[in-house]
Amino acid sequence: MRIALVSANREQLPDAVVPLGMLYVMAAVADRHEVRLLDLCFEPDPLHALKTFLDDFQPQLVGIELRNLQNADYSGCVGNVSYYRSLVETVRKHSEAPVVLGGGGFSILPRQLMLELRPDYGISGEGEQGLARLALALESGERPEVVPGLLYFVEEQLRESASTAGFVELDSLRPPDKSVVDPRYFSISGTDSIQTKRGCPLHCDYCTYPTIEGRTIRQRTPSAVVDEMFATLSLRPEIRHFFIVDSVFNLPPSHAKQVCRELIQRSWTTPWTCYANPIGFDGELAGLMVEAGCSGIEVGSDSGVDAVLDRLRKGFRAERILALHEDCKAAGLRDCHSFILATIGETLDDVHRTLDFCAAMDPFAAIMGIWTDDVEAVDPVLAQERRRLRSQTEELISRRRDEFPRWIVPSIGVNFDARLFRLLRKTGLRGPLWQYLDRMPATAVPARSAGAGARVGGGSSPTGV
Repeated sequence: MRIALVSANREQLPDAVVPLGMLYVMAAVADRHEVRLLDLCFEPDPLHALKTFLDDFQPQLVGIELRNLQNADYSGCVGNVSYYRSLVETVRKHSEAPVVLGGGGFSILPRQLMLELRPDYGISGEGEQGLARLALALESGERPEVVPGLLYFVEEQLRESASTAGFVELDSLRPPDKSVVDPRYFSISGTDSIQTKRGCPLHCDYCTYPTIEGRTIRQRTPSAVVDEMFATLSLRPEIRHFFIVDSVFNLPPSHAKQVCRELIQRSWTTPWTCYANPIGFDGELAGLMVEAGCSGIEVGSDSGVDAVLDRLRKGFRAERILALHEDCKAAGLRDCHSFILATIGETLDDVHRTLDFCAAMDPFAAIMGIWTDDVEAVDPVLAQERRRLRSQTEELISRRRDEFPRWIVPSIGVNFDARLFRLLRKTGLRGPLWQYLDRMPATAVPARSAGAGARVGGGSSPTGV
């Protein structure tokens, strides 16, 4: 069967992100089917590119990956659903092949998006097994309900497969083929993505990772992770940085330490960064990470107020954030803390207290985002209500923006600017740009006025600013 896989994500700020999930899905079906990937990230006219691709390949099945339901760069709240709808309509117009949707964005609201976008099929959760099983069913004439985790229509009625899809053992997956990756991902930021595990046992109130990957942590063998990193670097020598895209690299800490020790034993030298959590982080791990080449961590701290952390079900208090920072400082590891302001039930006084907490802690960098909910992408009434609260929060932050020189506030343009990013990349800086905040003059990026909604792009990048 000829299978067309379309990576729909077009967000490029702070950096474009290698479509790692789609590459895993592609690897899972490539041994049995003829598979081609269309990456729309850098296409000036994505609909025309899709039409040309369909005309040339004449696929028998079209899979579209929905990565984000709205822009993910913190700088505003711009929905992607209408764009995804135009992709489905373009396929309908230029191909008779059935359309199947999947990806992280789809898995968050699968029923709503099936009804909104009207594809033939949808796969919620991990797609490797689901797409392979769907292709086999279509080839053999089996009914779609035999495919675990599948959503589909019968006489305009939405149905779901009776059997649920199990999560895959990661060491059983074929490694992603980085040779098909658009070279611009590497030439611009020099960064590739690597995964050491899937699944997250935490219960953060807002997080979608457990919905997509499950709560049971499935680890890759550390030697297999490092093998892939060396193989990728040999294939694409222009790579200058790796980002570990695990929801939390340091959970469990024993596995994170094993990966670090494997890197150290094999004399790894290319810098890398990752997501980290105050839970399960200690001085030993910080030291191992630095020795293994880690140049910085991005910490989901979220708030400096214990009551807000409790409401968000973070599983730690503000004192744990401070302890992580001290461990990083002692080891010489840069820490960038992400805070989410104006969450449900949070007051403007809570926002003030979080800003105070961050300024007193004085981390290497801090990203101040304002809460958005993926449901806003399909609920205009909620979106309007949330926009009003975001505007009030932006005004508050704007009044205090000069108190800490390494705050990053995308929604009002503080240390977040497309022009600046391009200039920094041209100087050869690679990896997450927040690592270089200490090199930037204080006046490098003038802040926009509060409420301007400065959308400088849809940075879905895991590397942050």
